[in-house]
Amino acid sequence: MAQAQTSEPIRRRAPRRRLARALAAVTAGAAAIATAGLALTNAAAQEQPEASQAWDLVWSDEFNGSAGQQPSTANWIYDIGHGYPGGPANWGTGEIAYHTDDPANVSMDGAGNLEITALRDGNGQWTAARLETVRADFKPPADGTLRIEGRLQLPQVTGEAALGYWPAFWALGEPFRGNYWNWPGVGEFDIMENVNGQSTVHAVLHCGVAPGGPCNEFNGLGDTTECGGSCHDGFHTYSFEWDESGASGQLRWYADGQLFHTVNEGDLPADTWAQMTDHAGYFILLNLAMGGAFPDGVAGHATPTGATQPGHSMLVDYVRVYTAGGSGEPTDPPTTDEPTDPPTTGDPGGRRDAYAAIEATSFDGSSSGLASGSGAIGPLGDGDWVRFDDVDFGSSSPLDFVARVASGAGGGVSGLVEVRIDSATADPIGSFAIANTGGWTSWRDVPGNVTAVTGVHDVYLTFTSGQPQDFVSVDQFHFRR
Repeated sequence: MAQAQTSEPIRRRAPRRRLARALAAVTAGAAAIATAGLALTNAAAQEQPEASQAWDLVWSDEFNGSAGQQPSTANWIYDIGHGYPGGPANWGTGEIAYHTDDPANVSMDGAGNLEITALRDGNGQWTAARLETVRADFKPPADGTLRIEGRLQLPQVTGEAALGYWPAFWALGEPFRGNYWNWPGVGEFDIMENVNGQSTVHAVLHCGVAPGGPCNEFNGLGDTTECGGSCHDGFHTYSFEWDESGASGQLRWYADGQLFHTVNEGDLPADTWAQMTDHAGYFILLNLAMGGAFPDGVAGHATPTGATQPGHSMLVDYVRVYTAGGSGEPTDPPTTDEPTDPPTTGDPGGRRDAYAAIEATSFDGSSSGLASGSGAIGPLGDGDWVRFDDVDFGSSSPLDFVARVASGAGGGVSGLVEVRIDSATADPIGSFAIANTGGWTSWRDVPGNVTAVTGVHDVYLTFTSGQPQDFVSVDQFHFRR
């Protein structure tokens, strides 16, 4: 899923985010989450962060489609159901709505906005939607700053009719993909959260360990704002900045350009900061949840209730990602369903370059019966493997690997794409989980972390699943450092 970034991956710091509140729902104390607990103002906040920045737009979605049109799958992944395969139930938050890709729940309104709508059927069952960016490498360039910005309107409902509504705009660290149990250490940035139709929104950092820890989990380190009066009175712009341009890092949250929450690197233990920043980057999420630990805790009882009114929407005018400073030049995001190809130069000595594209069809060995299609291999299932000889990692280890994959697997069918070194039965050095991507020709670049490896090795891709059905096809892969 990871695509071209503005600079080479920085092996330093990068925050992660949101399963934190998800896991809160499965703990005994989750219902105690309250507004006061989230409003943990940082007294050490920098009073005058750098205001003059030369921002480069590196990714955006303006949602300018016709009414009923759905957002591009080149930009967004639809999260379906009540949780990730193998992850905590109810997305770890206790929310009750089933997330769908139905245009009734998620589509554009024809007026330049994405519309995510919560609906209730005749049996009282709620549906809504949750999207996450295909890209998962959003982070500052070296010695620079990242800015994630969105212009949104909260569901226009208040009082008892709003109980359980939980719109959110946030980001999670890339290592969460395929793991689902490493929160909150990987980090989570809640750029905007609102519950129960209140006039305030919350900005929260989740990190460290849970419960407790340096980020006071499961509450997180947060603050609130009323957007100059009420965040419920139409569209407002919410922004998050991760600044690595100074002597130490800083995280900042804004509403309509006004800074209202700051966390400095020095506010956290060094290992906590490093864990949430020393990875490939973050992916961005937009979702409208119903019920769960946060709205329940604020309301003091379970939500939604019989008085909660369905049919209200979170509107998103745009989501934009900028960088400033640093040594890297921004890269334009891809504009089609086909991800951008990595470089394909190789070593003239016959070795494969680990950091250039390795075509899946160029394998040197495979399990029996493996099919090779047009430029790809698959569909593949549990027990399949392919071998690529003489892959040169050089003298420094990769940060992660990225594979271009597609899946038309049926509902509930998923599996792991794993990397092993020198043997198909060696312990994996990295993996990621994959389920249906929208079809066997709906390609996505998906990243997975890897442990240290240097030198020249035979690389095996192995495929593991708890079901006998095929779950993935592979086009190509490469490593990043």
